Amino acid sequence: MSITIRPVAPSDRAAWEALFRGYAAFYRTDPAPAIEKVWAWINDANEDYWADIAWGADGTALGLVQYSLMHRSLSGAQVVYLSDLFTVPEARGQGVGRALIEHVRAFARAWGYSSVRWLTAETNEAARKLYDTYTPASGFILYAISP
Repeated sequence: MSITIRPVAPSDRAAWEALFRGYAAFYRTDPAPAIEKVWAWINDANEDYWADIAWGADGTALGLVQYSLMHRSLSGAQVVYLSDLFTVPEARGQGVGRALIEHVRAFARAWGYSSVRWLTAETNEAARKLYDTYTPASGFILYAISP
């Protein structure tokens, strides 16, 4: 499959939002409260937050990746945190997810970051098959509580 990955531009709002809504639907989450805030992060040059879309040869938006920087106190360095990765159902299994991960890895290498990290749901078996080709799961368990 021929794809092009490029940063989200202001003119990509509709495609980005459709992909973001698809990502949220996969995780059974209402994205409405976050859409404007995330869109603002993407378009703010002072935010260390990036979003890129994988486009098919016919101009169809096939996937989305969003990532930022994360401080790692034990290493005294920053790493790239891949916060969101989504491909449209009809593009799954065709290399789009891998291409998006490789795109973020290239970003990390170009800027001298030592690693790319991400989380996924334990039940996300299809994605984990891809992720496991890179490295085994870390064994860490995420806890999230209200303040």
